[in-house]
Amino acid sequence: MTNYVAFNAQRAIDYVSTLIESKQCNFFDSGQTLSAYEFGDGNLNLVFRITDEQNNSVILKQALPYARCVGESWPLTLDRARIEAQVLLNHGAICPTYTANVLHYSEIQALTILEDLGNLQILRTAQNNAEQFPKLAQHVATYLSHTGFYNSDFYLTAQTKKALVSQFTNPELCQITEDLFFSDPYIEHERNNYPKQLQNEVDAIQKNNALKLEIAKLKANFLSNPQTLLHGDMHSGSIFVDCNNTKMIDPEFGFFGPVGFDIGSFIGNLLLNYCAQYGHIEDFVARRNYQTHLLSCIVDTYSLFEQQWLELIRTKTTDESLAPVGYAQYFMKNVLQDAVGYCGAELIRRTIGLAHVSDIDSISDENARLTVQKQTLALGEQLILNAQACNNKEAFFSLLISQLN
Repeated sequence: MTNYVAFNAQRAIDYVSTLIESKQCNFFDSGQTLSAYEFGDGNLNLVFRITDEQNNSVILKQALPYARCVGESWPLTLDRARIEAQVLLNHGAICPTYTANVLHYSEIQALTILEDLGNLQILRTAQNNAEQFPKLAQHVATYLSHTGFYNSDFYLTAQTKKALVSQFTNPELCQITEDLFFSDPYIEHERNNYPKQLQNEVDAIQKNNALKLEIAKLKANFLSNPQTLLHGDMHSGSIFVDCNNTKMIDPEFGFFGPVGFDIGSFIGNLLLNYCAQYGHIEDFVARRNYQTHLLSCIVDTYSLFEQQWLELIRTKTTDESLAPVGYAQYFMKNVLQDAVGYCGAELIRRTIGLAHVSDIDSISDENARLTVQKQTLALGEQLILNAQACNNKEAFFSLLISQLN
């Protein structure tokens, strides 16, 4: 296979069979009859499950040279497959318990073969069904704090860090984030996607100069602050879970950016689900109980994330010039303010931008769905406008409570 070819199920089987026969990989025994099918509803890639006669299975994910959700009119680099595989390898070396395991990568075919996590659930689907995962906060906090710290200036030499920044430069997918997060929702744009009943709310957002100023600051920070190797797409659809396990997948948007972006994106998705429950759970007590669980998950995730970062800075910092008393707290205050702002941007862009979430779109009652969408827009706006006033996590939690009750 010397040239890229987009796979179908049979090509996927043939590719894996060749790897097995040539002893390049050993995830199946030689001579097994393999089967495969395509699945998933991703916006960018082909995904196949390949299974042998003993029901052992792996996942083959191949990048397409365009955005699948739009078509060939939106071309994309195949290099994103390299980025994804190498982020997973980097994060997996630091935090293997919570990172999907890479079994094989081909630069020519722009594909990665991964462990099959089909025994777990996609977090977004589970939360749409009001399922609870008591270890989620701890797992996500540990993953984000450790992969963040060990790819930061606190731990890496300047030379190593700069080399990694170059290795993970990801301009085309970053451009998607830059457009969908920070540009499209705040102007009239053909990619925006919202019901006409929200036009008044959209007009108010697009005419709010104070809001657009804060978005400009968030975008500038995203563009020019390579603090750590981010997952880059840390939403509920990029996390597999059960009661005891959490695995992060799909970091093809990975690059070196501001620490607060990933944690803000994750919290933003929990808040999208919190708001969406008004359209999913009719019983007040049941709804309030689940929303309380989501709020507890937000509080615990950020509290543990901050606690672990501070402990890692205290015990593992290799650059003495970053170790003076008070600098860690200053650094984490800025991370928090960034996270609150990016959280708000996630709420707005998932409501009126191109890429929605099933949490809201699956609400069958149109009026209920519109009410939820208005809430997510209002909440996102307030988080962005008040992010710089959040000098500590307690101020952030108080802001959340004031907006949600």
